[in-house]
Amino acid sequence: MTRPDNPSQGPGKITDTAVAEPPSPSTGTDADFVADRQRSFFSRLYTGTGAFEIVGKRKTWYIVTAAILLICLASIAIRGFSFGIDFEGGTQMSVPVASSEITADSVEKVVTEALGEEPESVQTAGSGNSATVQVRTETLDLAQAEAVTRALAEEFGPELAPAEVSISDVSSTWGREITEKMAIALAVFLVIVFVYIAVRFDREMSIAAMASLFFDIIATAGVYSLVGWEVTPATVIGLLTILGFSLYDTVVVFDKVQENTRSVLQTSRRTYGEQANLAINQTLMRSINTTIISVLPIIALMVVAVWLLGVGTLKDLGLIQLVGVVVGTYSSIFLAAPLLVTLKERRPDVKRHTTKVLNRRAGITSGAVRTDDERPVHRRRAAADTDEADRAVPTGKRRRNR
Repeated sequence: MTRPDNPSQGPGKITDTAVAEPPSPSTGTDADFVADRQRSFFSRLYTGTGAFEIVGKRKTWYIVTAAILLICLASIAIRGFSFGIDFEGGTQMSVPVASSEITADSVEKVVTEALGEEPESVQTAGSGNSATVQVRTETLDLAQAEAVTRALAEEFGPELAPAEVSISDVSSTWGREITEKMAIALAVFLVIVFVYIAVRFDREMSIAAMASLFFDIIATAGVYSLVGWEVTPATVIGLLTILGFSLYDTVVVFDKVQENTRSVLQTSRRTYGEQANLAINQTLMRSINTTIISVLPIIALMVVAVWLLGVGTLKDLGLIQLVGVVVGTYSSIFLAAPLLVTLKERRPDVKRHTTKVLNRRAGITSGAVRTDDERPVHRRRAAADTDEADRAVPTGKRRRNR
């Protein structure tokens, strides 16, 4: 028999004891797919609260991606590439800038008059005492090389001596071998990546990752075509490097998407696309930090190599890495993940789940479906209940038979 805690109270009195109730859920608990937009921009970016709608606006990003591809493909088809001497062969002359009269235009004029035809390319590399004018022509014989050297010395002497003009030849056969090795290296890399992605992810993730990788190749090549810089072996090395970076960034985003969507079909709070968008937001700050950390040394490399040391090879390597890192980050966030959601939503089970979630939200909005904060709260009984009530409510303990 239950006794009242306070003996002064009669047996028929019931204490008005305060009842502990669970805290009231915040507004929108049943629809917590809504992003927290009360925070500042940088707070949302840093905490990854899902406030940036990327998957939901994927059609816009598809249009932007298609425009980038069209521009790059048009540049590749119309302008083409300026392959370096290592690929096409020929003769390259290096003229030191010994006086202010030695410029790219003046050197080009002298070489044209000496050979009777314009050189293929003339550009200045380096700065200060290390500055040189690089002239590339078709393969020259000994008489033509001597004629050009003598003409340069006569035009810019006595500051420029004939011995200071360096001339090197690269055979077209060797250049063709380099080109074939470059194509083989790129093909082997893509095959290895395809096998890894096929084993590591499911079918939709593999397709999205490969599409992102091909976009990186075309976009980077298109930018290089637009700029017009020569394609050298350093360019190929840089391309393979940034493709690995892009793949790494895509794998990080997809890992988070897998984690967020592992049991999404067993819930009714968020759709697959919303969970994927949350994953993008949660990895967005990491992608930005990684990109900034990667870009800063590349910019420093280009500054030191081009303006201080005058090393043209490092300039080519720096440009393609700079473009590739930025393009790789863009494709991982704005192409690979949204494309993954588009492919996933074509599956029947994901379609049914999306429909279920949207119908539930429509019911919540209309009041037909009860939300968490509308469900009844069970209150605990007062401390002085009757004996009959005590016997009616099981205590969870088994009575021992004596």
